[in-house]
Amino acid sequence: MSAMSRIKEFNLPDLGEGLTEGEILKWLVAVGDVIELNQPIVEVETAKAAVEIPAKWAGRVQTIFHEEGTTVEVGSPIISIDTQPDAGPLEPASTTGQPDAALPTPSAAALAAVEVAPAEGAVEPGLIGGPAPGGRTAVLVGYGPRTTAAKRRPRKGAGPVAPAQSAPAQPTPPSAADHGVVMGDKPVHSSPNQAPQVHDRRNGAGAPGGGLVLAKPPVRKLARDLGVDLSMLTGSGPLGSITREDVQRAAAGATAEAAPAPVRTTVAPVFDASREQRIPVKGVRKLTAENMSASAFTAPHVTEFLTVDVTRAMKALDRLRVRPEWRDVRVSPLLLVAKAVLLAVRRHPMVNSTWAGDEIVVKDYVNLGIAAATERGLIVPNIKDAGRLTLRELADAMTALVQTAKAGRTSPADMSGGTLTITNVGVFGVDTGTPILPPGESAILAFGAVREMPWVHKGKVRPRQVTTLGLSFDHRIIDGELGSKFLRDIGAFLTDPEAALLAWT
Repeated sequence: MSAMSRIKEFNLPDLGEGLTEGEILKWLVAVGDVIELNQPIVEVETAKAAVEIPAKWAGRVQTIFHEEGTTVEVGSPIISIDTQPDAGPLEPASTTGQPDAALPTPSAAALAAVEVAPAEGAVEPGLIGGPAPGGRTAVLVGYGPRTTAAKRRPRKGAGPVAPAQSAPAQPTPPSAADHGVVMGDKPVHSSPNQAPQVHDRRNGAGAPGGGLVLAKPPVRKLARDLGVDLSMLTGSGPLGSITREDVQRAAAGATAEAAPAPVRTTVAPVFDASREQRIPVKGVRKLTAENMSASAFTAPHVTEFLTVDVTRAMKALDRLRVRPEWRDVRVSPLLLVAKAVLLAVRRHPMVNSTWAGDEIVVKDYVNLGIAAATERGLIVPNIKDAGRLTLRELADAMTALVQTAKAGRTSPADMSGGTLTITNVGVFGVDTGTPILPPGESAILAFGAVREMPWVHKGKVRPRQVTTLGLSFDHRIIDGELGSKFLRDIGAFLTDPEAALLAWT
């Protein structure tokens, strides 16, 4: 028997729900292992869950094509199996090509004909494995070699220094008149080579050292009003003129010399790549990010909150736990919240709907999603047709759902088709939150931590068990009145679940 008929290549199967790829998490077999039909051979993580894929044939593992951690497209071969390992050695498969050892060696002339790209300079377009335009050797990407040297713009500060130019003449200092400075009654008109020789006829005051005082008329008036002697000041204005600030500082007893500006130091940020962690965004986390971004910027979210006294609900759970038929069942406050949501949907069916563009799809079934935090990220598996389950069946379904999710064994089908979701943030000690809608759903309820708090009960402040609910909904479908009534009914059930069960069922 030929090798081609014995060796079967097993391709990554279509895992459903539109998934196009999967990451190989763990191989459950090795090359040389003898496997049975439907034996799990590999664990693959899709964008929704980790699943084990069974063998399509029995036989001996011949080849494993991909290492763990590799992302493989659906339909690509992942393993080959010798379906008749007891039939003897494999016959070599006939091929039209030659083995590697028989490949002809290139001649020296052929090697000499290859043009090598220069070490420096620009390059021109070319393709891998073939000649580029103009007879040049092809390169990987971008550009191929060019025969002429590249012309580069001289960098600043590089290259020969240009001949020194004669220094330009220094600009003529501005005159006092250019700055509007008045000396005496008239502006000063002075040449660059002649110092001003005009006396101050208003007060005859000279500057320290025998010079004249330069000050504008308003400044002189301010000095007279404040009793400041201009001749004792050193001006900080143009050409040493005295300003209003100089006079005001002198009047306040401050020094006329300006204080030096504070030195500002800048601390350069520290970047240390060895102390950073980079986590690839893929699998469950990638899908969650895409879904949350799409939902947040598509559906107009509204969130309402309600604080509820759940003391009676906690006592009802205690009575339920001691019943013989419930002793082996996991009973938690989340069970009563789920039941409250399912009963409230019966009273307000529009909450369990989907926006479909030109129509609203109201569903008569409730696929109740329970958000679960796992090592691979947040997933939201759902209980199919949860509204038809009894309280005991609902408890069993929730227990199985959470255990499967924690073990990373949730199937893609279990995470598809959800219609309404509960996220239990209370298990992390959080009071409540503003959850984002899963795509295609119109409402999601956040259930906060149950705490003992002071509460007004029957006219007196007493310690009671209290929790806070947060309901986010799509305002295109659910208006404020409907959302408020739905949240109110959930709170009413949790306030007294036994009475609500009798009244609503």
